[in-house]
Amino acid sequence: MNAEIALFLIQDGLTNGAIYALLALALVLVFAVTRVIFIPQGEFVAYGALTLASLQLGKLPGTAWLLLAAGLAVAAVELVQVLRVGALRRVPAIVFSYIVVPAGILAIAWWAAPQKPALTFQVLLALLLVVPLGPMVYRLAYQPLANASVLVLLIISVAVHFAMTGLGLVFFGAEGSRTPAFSDVHWKLGVLTISGQSLWVVGVSLALIVALLLFFEHTIYGKALRATAINRVGARLVGISPAMAGKLSFTLAALIGALSGVLVAPITTIYYDSGFLVGLKGFVGAIVGGLVSYPIAAAGALLVGLLEAYASFWASAYKEVIVFTMIVPVLVWRSLTAHHIEEDEE
Repeated sequence: MNAEIALFLIQDGLTNGAIYALLALALVLVFAVTRVIFIPQGEFVAYGALTLASLQLGKLPGTAWLLLAAGLAVAAVELVQVLRVGALRRVPAIVFSYIVVPAGILAIAWWAAPQKPALTFQVLLALLLVVPLGPMVYRLAYQPLANASVLVLLIISVAVHFAMTGLGLVFFGAEGSRTPAFSDVHWKLGVLTISGQSLWVVGVSLALIVALLLFFEHTIYGKALRATAINRVGARLVGISPAMAGKLSFTLAALIGALSGVLVAPITTIYYDSGFLVGLKGFVGAIVGGLVSYPIAAAGALLVGLLEAYASFWASAYKEVIVFTMIVPVLVWRSLTAHHIEEDEE
């Protein structure tokens, strides 16, 4: 290995690590707020990438119909609940949020897809189609069992993962898709060639991390999520709705996942089940941070990206094994140093 190859692998590792860092932050956020190990995080990556690919081919993405179906299901659940307690004043808001808005987004996608609009509009439309699925998944699958144990919530996550993977196969098929790069520009930096797409990935990832930092530090909703993550019971006592916190955390996780899919789609071919492996690598980074620390999780995800890049050069056949073996010493170290706290000690 010479210096040129080493620099190329570092560039590749940092590019992939930036995506893993975003997913790790999303996993830490969801677990801190809801105690859910969000295995389906990777499915939002695949949905975002494949939805954008469908729009670029001039086809209506299957996620448009999935969004409407999920909205109808959530509306049915919410209407049954409000009718049971007699809160009829909430009916118009429920119908508008979960039926009218998804139907409107479907209509926009139906009209825009054959037109093949500008890339910016396609990206925004892809996010509109995928991101609302996050809070809907929370409402349907997790909120009814929000007070269950972590193990039960993990089992639900596995079920949601398989359901979303199957729906991905139905809507997108088994063939992979790859979108054109956002930029074809390349820069020479000594012996290293830097692609415009790599800069897009790193730049957008850094911008999103800064935006999340500002959101948590300077907005009322961000502070509400922080309070819920620190003490769920105390947050509930001061008027912070656990349901609101859960839906908001899943919305952010879906946004991060879908945007990561949009960014990674020009770099690699994405299949309906590709998100699982990508999400697992983000999960390794989150485990390094103990599913608690955002900076350590991001640093761990960057380390995963670098380790993957060098493993693909030295032993490509064992690349995945080497990356996931990294989690073993981390878990052993944490098991020896962490203080166990029972769940009901909140």
